[in-house]
Amino acid sequence: MKSTTSSFRIREELRIRLEETARHLKKGKNWIIIQALEEYLHKTHPAALAAEARRQSVVASATVTEDEKFWEQQADTRGWR
Repeated sequence: MKSTTSSFRIREELRIRLEETARHLKKGKNWIIIQALEEYLHKTHPAALAAEARRQSVVASATVTEDEKFWEQQADTRGWR
């Protein structure tokens, strides 16, 4: 796969953390930057955002609050079924 060179500025503190992480993982700084960028772009892609919104909606809809339990107990639902 063809690649190209890019340059960018980062804070000194971030550069130090990058170098420490590269040493710890025994990976190149370039590898870490590419992995992080790919992950970020994947997570912020509109399809990924929509999937996360759907996941959170399903989780939220399965949650029953104390208020909902109370009102469900108070409701007269005889004849609804």
